[in-house]
Amino acid sequence: MSKDILSLKPELVWKHFYAITQIPHPSGHEEQIRQYVLHFAQQNGIGHEVDSAGNIVLRKNATPGMEDRKGIVMQAHLDMVPQKNSDKVFHFETDPLQPLIDGEWLTADGTTLGADNGIGLAAILSVMESNDLEHGPIEGVFTMTEETGMDGAFGLSPTILQGDILLNLDSEDEGELYVGCAGGLDANVTLDYLTEEIGSGYKPYEIHVKGLKGGHSGMEIILQRGNSNKILVRLLRTVIDNFGLRVASIDGGGLRNAIPREAKATVWIPADQETSFLNALTECEGIYKKEIEAVDPDLSLTATALKEAPTQVLDSQSQNRLIGLVYGCPNGVIRMSDSMKGLVETSTNLARVVTENGKASLVCLLRSSVDSAKEDLAEMMAAVFRLAGAEASFEGGYSGWKPNMASPILKSMQETYKELYGKIPAIKAIHAGLECGIIGGKYPHLDMISFGPTIRFPHSPDEKVEIASVEKFWNFLVATLKNAPLK
Repeated sequence: MSKDILSLKPELVWKHFYAITQIPHPSGHEEQIRQYVLHFAQQNGIGHEVDSAGNIVLRKNATPGMEDRKGIVMQAHLDMVPQKNSDKVFHFETDPLQPLIDGEWLTADGTTLGADNGIGLAAILSVMESNDLEHGPIEGVFTMTEETGMDGAFGLSPTILQGDILLNLDSEDEGELYVGCAGGLDANVTLDYLTEEIGSGYKPYEIHVKGLKGGHSGMEIILQRGNSNKILVRLLRTVIDNFGLRVASIDGGGLRNAIPREAKATVWIPADQETSFLNALTECEGIYKKEIEAVDPDLSLTATALKEAPTQVLDSQSQNRLIGLVYGCPNGVIRMSDSMKGLVETSTNLARVVTENGKASLVCLLRSSVDSAKEDLAEMMAAVFRLAGAEASFEGGYSGWKPNMASPILKSMQETYKELYGKIPAIKAIHAGLECGIIGGKYPHLDMISFGPTIRFPHSPDEKVEIASVEKFWNFLVATLKNAPLK
């Protein structure tokens, strides 16, 4: 399989990308990929610097005759989102990915592919390695732990970059130039609960919500896909009201920036209601599936009888508070943009719900391109949490990136793309947290654009990158460097 990937065009980019797939680099475990970049710089005699946050900056002088061009900084993040199918045995900290060519796409076997942002990394390394490109002074910035908090961007030294233009290589639609992005805010919610011993006459079951597509909580929140946490709690509320079900534990979702695909609960059912409960489960599956069949046709609700289970369940008051809290928690698109058609302005993703040792925890990621709207959403959610008796903290906030339609690099890239492909690229803003907003706060003089190849279903095991778009992206990057504006 590696031989097939290495024969794809452009060969240099695919060489580096394949090497990246073989190096474990989930968020928080970027040590090996950092060493790969540093070893590459040393082997190729490329100047490099590391800041206190672990970010790496590579530098290359202008090619002859290009010294009068503005300096360009190419930027990508080192980490990838570790998501896998529940039946896939895989350890992201130790196992190499298994990329597969599937027609016109490259995907991975049961896991995220890491094209987000591995293709960007590979492109920067390829530019640095190439000796036949024309460019002004260039830098390559590799930031740490973007996916779980943008730690590298937040910690980036405010004096390490020398360029005038930032090209963020972390967008996912070839032929589109992004000139703005949403800011974000994390909500961490805790609710204490009491437990009691389950009485006699109950049978334990494990309920599963599966089959949802999930995806990126910013890019794909507009698709209105199912949220496994919300669906699970909706089901629990129904069977609690109708059959007296008791909840022992809930475990749903995962990463804060991924729409949750799966959730489960361990419950106890009154033995004399077992058949009615199973019939109700089937009925609810049909109802929920019909509601979202256009975007999530494979929703599955299952209940598996357990031979044994924890006999401690949430007491009735705690159970009602928790179910009410999750049921009432805002989720999904809150408002669409008035200034850019089709763009989500404000949203929230209920990413994680888990109970453990007398404490229920919820994790949400709020996004908005309008800071005041983001703050208003946080206040709304905090009000819901307070009504349930929960405690909430909001942290990791960052501002969005305001578009500059008079940008010189935007004009240059529009003209360059038209010369290459005969059309003007689309100009867009993105409902996701790009590092541009944070980096731009540290370097307000930077003229910034984000672009990339076509990637579908990032942050999920269905992630794939369109092979042909990688070559178009590469050719556009090379031409953009050649046509950089004059100083």
